This record gives sequence, C-alpha cells and structure tokens, in this order.
Amino acid sequence: MKIDQYAAIQPVIAGNTELREPQLLAYEAIENHDFQAADAREVSIVLPVGCGKSGLLALAPFATKSKRTLLVAPNLKIADQLLGDLTPSNPKYFYTKRNVLAGGPFPEPAEIRGTSSNVGDLEESDIVVTNIQQLQRENNKWLGKLPSDFFDLILFDEGHHNVAESWNVLRRKFPDTRILNVSATPARADGKVMTGEVIYSYPISKAVEKGYVKRINGYRLNPTTLHYVRHEGDTEVEVSLDEVRRLGEEDAGFRRSIVSSEATLTTIAEASIRKLQKMRESTSQPRLKIIASALNMEHCKQVVAKYRELGMRADFVHSQLAEKANERIHEKLENHELDVIVQVRKLGEGFDHPYLSVAAVFSIFSNLGPFMQFVGRIMRTIPGVDPFDPVNDGVVVFHVGGNITGVWTDFQQFAEADQAFFANLIDESLVEPTPTREPGTGGNGGGGNLPVITAQDDVLLESLTLLTADPKVAAALAVLQDAGISTGEQFDRLQRITPTKQASRKAKRALLDDLVKTAVGKLLAKHSLRHAGRDFDKTRENFKVVKSAIDLRIKKTVPSGAATRSEYSAADLDHLIDELPRIVDHVEEELRRG
Repeated sequence: MKIDQYAAIQPVIAGNTELREPQLLAYEAIENHDFQAADAREVSIVLPVGCGKSGLLALAPFATKSKRTLLVAPNLKIADQLLGDLTPSNPKYFYTKRNVLAGGPFPEPAEIRGTSSNVGDLEESDIVVTNIQQLQRENNKWLGKLPSDFFDLILFDEGHHNVAESWNVLRRKFPDTRILNVSATPARADGKVMTGEVIYSYPISKAVEKGYVKRINGYRLNPTTLHYVRHEGDTEVEVSLDEVRRLGEEDAGFRRSIVSSEATLTTIAEASIRKLQKMRESTSQPRLKIIASALNMEHCKQVVAKYRELGMRADFVHSQLAEKANERIHEKLENHELDVIVQVRKLGEGFDHPYLSVAAVFSIFSNLGPFMQFVGRIMRTIPGVDPFDPVNDGVVVFHVGGNITGVWTDFQQFAEADQAFFANLIDESLVEPTPTREPGTGGNGGGGNLPVITAQDDVLLESLTLLTADPKVAAALAVLQDAGISTGEQFDRLQRITPTKQASRKAKRALLDDLVKTAVGKLLAKHSLRHAGRDFDKTRENFKVVKSAIDLRIKKTVPSGAATRSEYSAADLDHLIDELPRIVDHVEEELRRG
C-alpha cells in the first residue's frame, strides 16, 4: 500500500534558516488556508523573481498534506528544472539542500513525458511533474487514464498562464482538487489576471531590502527635440519633448517608429551600451550583459546589427528558430561569448542568467505582466557575491516616445504592492482590455505609412528610481523637476558612439543576409510550403529556390552595380535593405507565374 509521504513526513519549516522569508510566509498562508470553503479551492501566491518560487512549489504539498500532487509547468525547460529539484539523486535536491528533510524516505517524484512514462509510475508517486503541453485537449491520453480524484493538489507554476483554455481542461478533469497558482506576476500579456484569490504576496521592495533581487533603476531617453516625416513626401517636422511624449502615448504608429527607426534605435542601443560600460568599469566585472526586447524576427535582426555595428558581440533567440539554434545561442551566453542577447519574449520564464544587468526596451509593452517578465531577466542576483554589491544593480533603458513610462509607473506600484493591491487587481472590471496587436516592422523600420524618425537632438538620460527610500527626497526632486531645475544625478547627457565605417558596412551586410533568410521563410509559410519541399524545382529544395531568386534580384537592383556582396558599399546596403520588401514581392509574383 502506498504511503502518502507528504502527509506522513514532518518537514523542518519553522525556524529553518536555509529557507527565505517569502517561502516561510507563503508556506504559512497555504497551511492556514481553508480550501474547503466556498469558492476557495483555487488560490494564488505572488513571489518576485529570485524569492524562491521553485522551492515554495516543493514545500506546498507539505503545507496541504497532499496525498498526490500534480505540478504543471508552462514549458518543457521549466518542467525539467522542477523535476531536478524534486529528484533525490540530484546533488541539488531541494529538500536536503535546504535542510527541509534530514534523510529518507523521500517523496517519490515522477514525470509525464511522451511515451517514456506509464500510469504505474504515476500511481507510485507522491508528486508528478509535467508541462502543460502534455495535458492539452479534453481527449488527452493521459487524462483519459486517470480518475478525477487521482490528484488532491494541482500546482500551476507561472500561474498567470492559467486563464488559458488548456489549463481549464485540468480544472474540469479534476473538479474537486485543490489548486495553487504561483507566479512572479499576476497578469498575462493580454491583461488577463490569473485565477484565484491572492492569499499571499511578497513586495519587490522587501525583496530588494533583503538582497534577494537586484536594485533596479530606469533611464528614460528624452530628446530635447525630435525630427520626423509623417508620410512619404511630407515635410520634415520638428517637435518638442512634450510632443514626443504625447505622440508616444496616443499614436501606435509613432511608437512603432520610435523603437524601429534607425535614428531612435541607435540612441537606445548607445544608451544601453554606455550604461553597461559604466557598470563593467565600476564593478570590474566584464561578464555583465545587455538583454534587449524586440518586436519580431526582422526587428531582432535590426537590433543585433546595430549592436554589432557599435562594437558589441550580439545575437538573438526567437521562437521561430529551431530549438538547437536557440540552444547554441544560450551556450554562447553562458560561456560569456556575448555582450548582448536580443529576444522577442523568448528568454522569459525558466531562463536564469544573473549576469544580465541592462534591459534595453526596443519593443512595445501595453501591460505590466510582459514588462515585468522582461525586466525580471535582470533581477536575479549573482551567486557568491554580496547582494548589496554594486555588481547587483540593474538598469532598464527606454525611450520616452515608446510609451513605457506608464508601465514603469505600474511597475513602481507593483514593487510596493500590498495585499490590497492584489485584491483590487483580481476585480476583472479593473483589468485593461486586450490591446490590439502592434504591427511588425519591415525593411528599415518604416514600412507602410508609418512616420520616419530622421533625427533627435541633445538626448538626456533621466534617472527613474524604482524604489525611493525617503519619500521626502522624492518630493523634493519632483519640485525641482517641475521648476525646470535638473539635478546632476537625475539627468545625464547621452554620449554618442561613432562606429567605424567598416564596422557599419559589415553589420549592414550581415543584416541584409539575415533579412533575406527571414523573408524566404515568411514567403514559404504564407503559401504553406515546406522549406525542404521541391514544389518549384524537382532538383532543389524550396528554400534554396526562393533564396536564389531573391539574391539574383538583389544583384540586379544594387545601385553601384557591384558584382558581389563583399563589394557592396554602405549606401548600396541601405538601399537594398529598404527595397527588400518590394524585391520579395517581385520574386513572389515571378514564382507564382511559374
């Protein structure tokens, strides 16, 4: 007969100095919660990044004296990490590493993973770990094999995902099972809030005070004036800082141009590099790095090219890339062979690289949830270093025209959040409706009738502290700013970076090559054609046929008439990058005609 280990074993929780304060307090909240009360079977816990969320998930079955627990992760990578924490043979086994258990018998873990598991494994287990993709759909083979009372506790890691239909399948399959959601943020990218009353939250302000997470400062790029062309053929317009701020708040097209046009993309990159250089010099830690957020695949490549042009080792990860390609980039990052990693929400949950110290915002965040997920990548403290050492500072850089200020303000409120904040947040009438999707970029960041940012003058970096220790100091600074008086610490003039002409040309050539490959992939996907198929030519794969056609058209289009790409000038490359969407359209029409 199976012994229910979580009910039989007495763990060492109270007074355990190996556990963090948020873990202890959250454990107590779970232990004291009455899951049998009306509408109380599903609850939530909010813990910031670095506060021991994975450990709390391991402790929760003890708090509820669970007979058998299902632990659900949002992806395979997190599921592997959680299973490792719960496997006794692992040197980093959580229960012994944190002195929760002195010795065996230990709770028995199992996993649901493809065909490598069977129901017998699950019946022998105390906790079953899986990723949500294994349990999707009502007719899922695993769910069909298990009775509705097989689990008495379900733990949702990154619980803000749990409003999706794939998670509702589990609620319906196990209608009486207690449910606990744990997340660093209660909101998803679309503004929906995770289900269940928040019975405990640990403010970021406390996490900073305790040294669990880095101290974060924001730097907002404020151009004194900005020049842009509203539509092709229009006269260039010069606008003030206040107008840039207003346009960023009200005009989605202007926001997109701010983060993708050459003039402003350059300033964000330069500002983030300057901050990184200063941090590396002041801490003597050359491993500190930048993480940048981008809009889409093309924009990722634009941002990478800009950083490379400015002398940084940069690369990107993206969900459209093969997993092995992303893993190679991860390895380069872990081996400190990169200065900059660019992503489109790909380095989110489950990614842990504490040397990421500067977050450069090139994308558009309409809601707090995804913004916090991105900033969370720079919040983990570096192991083995005093958490209050300057090396454990973090910096977020964004442009005033990208309309990030409002989300930053929400982040400040969240950092100080108490229980009342989350009680209000769960009221769905207060949740922002799902935003319309921002369009992607193309070519040189313009595309369509978007405004083109041509120049910006005298850019100042304005320091925005996430947490102010003394409210009186904050009030005094606000008075000075309203009076037009800048303090030396609050404003810093951006020092521009001048790349060599050779570096600029090389970066543009690499960008053109990358954009061509992306264009080929998009064209094939548009027509539901496989890369390795042979629909155009029985002797060559589709990808090679389309790429060759685009390359040939590029050779015919190059302004200087240069015979090879190695001979293209910077002006040639600028023209070709801008013309690429029209070149692709021409090739598509040629292929359609056969």
